[in-house]
Amino acid sequence: MDCYEKTTRLLVRLEQQLRAQGLWQHSPPSEEALASTEPFAIDTLTCAEWLQWIFLPRMYHLVEERLMLPTQFNIYPYAEESARLEPELAGVLPLIAELDHWLGGANQ
Repeated sequence: MDCYEKTTRLLVRLEQQLRAQGLWQHSPPSEEALASTEPFAIDTLTCAEWLQWIFLPRMYHLVEERLMLPTQFNIYPYAEESARLEPELAGVLPLIAELDHWLGGANQ
């Protein structure tokens, strides 16, 4: 399995877990919310929204186009802190930790 295939599998599992936890939304946030320039769009989106509407689409694009995957990757601390306000995120934390490990150096 190549790095793109492994990354795709992790992303699909993350999406499935977001859905299973009831965090998946059917309507996107406003254009203004999505246009945030803050890290993780922390000023306009919840962590679950950021994962669904920004992170996953960008990562799927990188994989589909076979572009370089991130090598400095560490979103777990953000997700862990966010889980204090979004307890449902606890179900996705193990997958985020796995993504951090994989994209933070294991895929090199």
